[in-house]
Amino acid sequence: MLQPARQKYRKMQRGRSDTKGVASSGTKLSFGTYGLKTKEAGEITSRQIEAARRSMTRHIKRGGKIWINIFPHKPLTKKASEVPMGSGKGTPEIYVAVVLPGKILFEMEGVDTATAKEALRLAAHKLPVKCRFINALEK
Repeated sequence: MLQPARQKYRKMQRGRSDTKGVASSGTKLSFGTYGLKTKEAGEITSRQIEAARRSMTRHIKRGGKIWINIFPHKPLTKKASEVPMGSGKGTPEIYVAVVLPGKILFEMEGVDTATAKEALRLAAHKLPVKCRFINALEK
């Protein structure tokens, strides 16, 4: 699973304001011919990214090429169960990637349109945000 190799600080503030607005960068296909674009804001965990990647790779039977355009930099902490209130913040448990509407999550090339559409549809089912299939050939 994806997670940062090094960080300046172990814990980060929650920052719910970072899921407002629309994406300004990463909104156009830059590597592949097909892509999966978000329609809403949210946080995608490293496990969800890996599950989506696996489902795409299995469907295209290791043909073509896949790019992952997001990385989970943000640590989310959690306190152990049945621990009393107080005594500081919990330990980092999972890492998430914050995405905004319009951000391209995955790109793909080297397969036909029908295969790419189905592979990206399977990947979208693994993610907690609504997504849509985009095609560079249609424009």
